Amino acid sequence: MTAPPPSSPDETKPSPASEGGIAADIAARQDERDRMVAEQIEARGVTDPRVLAAMAKVPRHLFVPDAYQAEAYQDHPLPIGHGVTISQPYIVALMTELAEVRPGDKVLEIGTGSGYQAAVLAELGAEVYSIEVIEPLARRAKERLAKLGYDRVHVRHGDGYRGWPEAAPFDAVVVTAAPPEVPEALREQLADGGRLVIPVGSRYQELKVITRRGNRFDERTVIPVRFVPMVHGTDSGP
Repeated sequence: MTAPPPSSPDETKPSPASEGGIAADIAARQDERDRMVAEQIEARGVTDPRVLAAMAKVPRHLFVPDAYQAEAYQDHPLPIGHGVTISQPYIVALMTELAEVRPGDKVLEIGTGSGYQAAVLAELGAEVYSIEVIEPLARRAKERLAKLGYDRVHVRHGDGYRGWPEAAPFDAVVVTAAPPEVPEALREQLADGGRLVIPVGSRYQELKVITRRGNRFDERTVIPVRFVPMVHGTDSGP
């Protein structure tokens, strides 16, 4: 979740859409998603066709508050309440591509937020375990994802620094908030060959990819980024 604009609402509500009208609502904005993918994502170097297809399918406008509906497919973060944002589409696509998710993979996400990143990962065929430190966001994301049919996403309120040890190991871990250093628990919960995609740093942050090779962890830096800080919380379970 990238850092929020100067002001943001304290609460976020999913866009209103009856069950019967969801499919029509999603289809009505397909052209906007297609332009988003072509102009904001593919044009900037994200080329994995499966990632592009997932970004074109997931209805970002159903993951943002009503006040930001007109901006849903623009390439910048949007506030979703509690000082948190939904990341810009390019960053979501880039992190998803870096995670190299394949069908059947088990993926841990730290920072559920609105549930948008989790939905994109699920579209790639992953079983997604997502942890959110802010309880109201976790609850609303869980409800939203279920309403949209993402039954392969498991959301719980808890401390992302601990990961989800009972579901480990993970083929990929995607972190959407920035810790000052890479949490050891997240590295240890990677499967052999697994990828950890994570922004690291306090004032200045870098997006890193860490790949596990047995007991060795290979690290590379991708780009400078700006995310909200990753904070500690308490675990309440699924």
